[in-house]
Amino acid sequence: MSQDSTETGQAPLVAHLIELRNRLLKAVLVILLAFVGLYAFANELYLMVSEPLRLLLPEGSSLIATEVASPFLAPLKLTFAVAVLLTIPYTLFQAWAFIAPALYKNEKTIAIPLLISSVLLFYAGILFAYYVVLPLIFGFFTTVGPGEVTVMTDINNYLNFVLKLFFAFGVTFEIPVATYLLIKAGVTTVATLSKKRPYVFLGCFVVGMLITPPDIFSQTLLAIPMWLLFEVGLLAGRTVKQEEETESETEEDKNEDDEKSEVAKTQP
Repeated sequence: MSQDSTETGQAPLVAHLIELRNRLLKAVLVILLAFVGLYAFANELYLMVSEPLRLLLPEGSSLIATEVASPFLAPLKLTFAVAVLLTIPYTLFQAWAFIAPALYKNEKTIAIPLLISSVLLFYAGILFAYYVVLPLIFGFFTTVGPGEVTVMTDINNYLNFVLKLFFAFGVTFEIPVATYLLIKAGVTTVATLSKKRPYVFLGCFVVGMLITPPDIFSQTLLAIPMWLLFEVGLLAGRTVKQEEETESETEEDKNEDDEKSEVAKTQP
């Protein structure tokens, strides 16, 4: 291989790496701008996130800071997390702009709805955790302890607990998209997944046990939606066969038209 051909092969790679770097820098810059804009409301954001627990605390109880820097670091960490969550659509847009030129038209047609649905499902998982899971969990935890024990949760520990739940439920709500992609890629089929439904149901509880705090309520509140979302993914996967049959029929009709055209040309 000549030196010119080697340099020609390296040039596109370098161009792609430069483009990837620029898009990553844009995504990071937007996250930082969102963080700076939200930092003025850091304390208000923390009060909003801690509301599910504060509303259920017994009289005389409150959130506390057991570390010197916690009153500063906890809202700061939350603000950065919120900035990352709010800029997910822009980050995914940069990723899409980078890979889109390499995709075929039919792949782009599928990818765009999947990206949009992925973002919406991730946000839906966080909202479900905030409005449904947290009140149920804290409503239980704040009432089962001994009467002589005063509930006073550290603000940093509370934030870590909540962010872990948000991430777990956000990722879990992506199950329909993941199931559809597996079926679409031919890795598995709807019939195969349907037969393995009991194992999937058991696996949902195992996953819930691994990625949620060690209590049966949060595990169950994660496992049940996981199973229901799996069923939604199966319903979406059934459309794959219909799409393939439609494409096959279209291809057959096209071939028949081509054969008729060839026959018509050969006839005098």
